[in-house]
Amino acid sequence: MTGGTGFVGKPTVGGLIEAGHEVRCLLRGAGRAGELEQLGCETIYGDVTDKASVLEGMAGCEWVVNLANLYSFWEPDKGLYRKVNAEGTRNVMEAALEASVSKVLHVSSYVVWGKPSRRPFEEETPFGPERFSEYARSKYEGDEAVWELYRQRGLPVVFLYPGIVLGAGDPKASGRYIEDLIEGRIPGMVFEDSAFTYVHVNDVAEAIARSLQKEGNAGEKYLIGNQTFTQGEYTRIVCETSGTPPPKRSIPGAAVMAMAWVLTKVADLSGRPPRLGMSTDQMRNLRAGGAFDGGKAERELGLTYTPIGVVIEEEVASHKGKSEYGRIS
Repeated sequence: MTGGTGFVGKPTVGGLIEAGHEVRCLLRGAGRAGELEQLGCETIYGDVTDKASVLEGMAGCEWVVNLANLYSFWEPDKGLYRKVNAEGTRNVMEAALEASVSKVLHVSSYVVWGKPSRRPFEEETPFGPERFSEYARSKYEGDEAVWELYRQRGLPVVFLYPGIVLGAGDPKASGRYIEDLIEGRIPGMVFEDSAFTYVHVNDVAEAIARSLQKEGNAGEKYLIGNQTFTQGEYTRIVCETSGTPPPKRSIPGAAVMAMAWVLTKVADLSGRPPRLGMSTDQMRNLRAGGAFDGGKAERELGLTYTPIGVVIEEEVASHKGKSEYGRIS
């Protein structure tokens, strides 16, 4: 497995080991090896940008799970997106072919669809003409490389496309948004009508396990998530759950994009992330939305989705606990 120390990786590793599988994770450094080794996971050091280290890590493995990616909407070095998400993905897939593994599970993202003409979209819905961030473009390029290897060289790959992944300890933009709401740092509602599909991190881990265990599904695509809310609905649910007053005003889209442009330029000059995550890429992604139908995973994998209320309660509790700890300490 690549990306085993990440938000999705840790519950995936734990679930696979609990089910009786032996798991080896490729790590870039020793800093977080202890967490995985305590679960009974073997660790080996390398990087998806170094194909030789990936191939060495795969020696003797039957399955490969590729979770490694650079997930953010602003980086001081824009070239990192392509290096990790496109070139790194190709390295993993070519190594899997050379290692003759029997199955590869590649975790991508709903963002590669861009803004398709049909929404909510499904697995066979044609992609929209544009991707709205460097992250999305690099993921799309990486996926295209995987499909090429599937079609031309018979790579035994299955694709998973999670929606917005939530859960306790969420370190991503989705987690920071909840934290900013709880702390009263959000000045107003933005793109309230944009709709997204959400999913619990444990459901993604379960989908990975079930996709690996299902026979004869090479070349299949599974969108993972089944609960869709507009940005306004989602914000109100979070505020009701946390007991936090919702933002009182709505900021027009044009003003949002203008602010994002300025904050992104400042970030590019200073080398520090934009305030409140308001990069141009993140606001473009928010404006585009991402509503899809994840019913295929329920039908074909037997996946049961966690209710969104439970997910938000967990995430709110984790952020409130972190906040309380910070004040006490």
